[in-house]
Amino acid sequence: MVIGLQVGIVGRTGAGKSSLISAMFRFAYIDGVITIDGLDTSLISRQELRTKISIIPQEPVLFSATIRYNLDPFNIYTDDELWRALEQVELKSAIPSLDFKVTEGGANFSVGQRQLMCLARAVLRSNKILIMDEATANVDPQECTVLTIAHRLNTIMDSDRVLVMDSGKVAEFDHPHVLLSDPNSHFSSMVRETGEKMAKKLFEMAREAFFQSNLKETAR
Repeated sequence: MVIGLQVGIVGRTGAGKSSLISAMFRFAYIDGVITIDGLDTSLISRQELRTKISIIPQEPVLFSATIRYNLDPFNIYTDDELWRALEQVELKSAIPSLDFKVTEGGANFSVGQRQLMCLARAVLRSNKILIMDEATANVDPQECTVLTIAHRLNTIMDSDRVLVMDSGKVAEFDHPHVLLSDPNSHFSSMVRETGEKMAKKLFEMAREAFFQSNLKETAR
C-alpha cells in the first residue's frame, strides 16, 4: 500500500478482517511476512512495533484518570502539545481542563468523543499507520495511512482502495468504483446484498469519489 492511502477492509463474517489486524500487531502467528517501509515486522520487538501503529477501536475505553493522563500516560508532551492535538481532532471545546477527570471506562464521554481521544493520542505520536474499527472520526489521509475495518459499507465508499477479504485471503484490492464496475466481483455482490435503494446510493458514492480523486490527481 502506498503511504497516505485510505483503505477500507471489508468481508463477510469470518472472512479474516480482525485476523488481519491481529497479524499486523503480532497478536497472532502468521506463515507469511508483513513489511512496513521494506522492514519485516517480525525482526523488531512487539513493543516497538505496537508503538508505531495506532488503533481506534469501535468501542474505545479510557482510563479512569485525567485527560492529561489519557493522552500522555508517560508525561512526554507539553500542555500546549496536548491542547494542539485536541484542537486538531476538534475535541478541544469539549475539554474544560487537562486535569478534568474521566470516569470509569470514559462513561462521561460519548463513543465518538472517546474515538477522538484515541485519535488525539495518534496525532501526538505522529504514527504513520492508523487502524480504525468502524471509527467515525475524520482523519487527514495526507498525514498517515488509514486502514478502516468496515462493518457498514457506506463508511468506506470514498476510500482510495478497498481490500476485500474472503476465507482469510485477499480476494480483491482496488478503488471501490473500479470493483463495482465488475458485476461479478465480491464487492459488487456485497453491495447488492444491501438492497436496491442502498446499493444505488453506494454506487453513486463510489463513482463520485472516483472522479473527485481523478480531478485531484489531474490538478497535481
